[in-house]
Amino acid sequence: MILPIVAYGDPVLRKVAEEITPEYPNLDTLIENMFETMYNAYGVGLAAPQIGLPIRLFLVDATGFAEDEELDEEQRKQLEDMKKVFINAKIVERDGEPWVFNEGCLSIPDVREDVFRPESIKIEYYDENFQKHVEEFDGLAARVIQHEYDHIEGILFTDKLSALKRRLLKGRLTNISRGRIKVDYKMRFPDAKKIR
Repeated sequence: MILPIVAYGDPVLRKVAEEITPEYPNLDTLIENMFETMYNAYGVGLAAPQIGLPIRLFLVDATGFAEDEELDEEQRKQLEDMKKVFINAKIVERDGEPWVFNEGCLSIPDVREDVFRPESIKIEYYDENFQKHVEEFDGLAARVIQHEYDHIEGILFTDKLSALKRRLLKGRLTNISRGRIKVDYKMRFPDAKKIR
């Protein structure tokens, strides 16, 4: 089932999400619905707060990036296996030189900006079967994970921009929160009190 994606301005996007247990109701169905919602919106990641749930769950599918010709073999291999579910994730280490990449967000449609993030991360998380993992990721894989991880910490990519850039975007962000934007996927707008 395709769920509405919560738009910029909704308070759920600013909450630090809560951990869940294996007994979380209908978790398999929720994960399936989140993947379907993400694919419908042509996203590469989706966090539970983006569908209105303040829980520590996000998923990514960055396999499409593996076709990028500029990647080395190791990065390509990491991205080929990059369809994952992250539950109760905790980034335990960030390393490497911060590098820039143009990011967007399904909750902030039609806004893309250059964001600096560390090159590599080490993350502890549980998968959809509640098996614990500790893994290291770098490059694009690390970036996608960090973007989604920020969502469960109540952080948006726009928070990482300069004060001037945020001021320049203020009008566009207000329009998004009020539903004054055209999108090709189902969204819930906080100020418009409606789903489109």
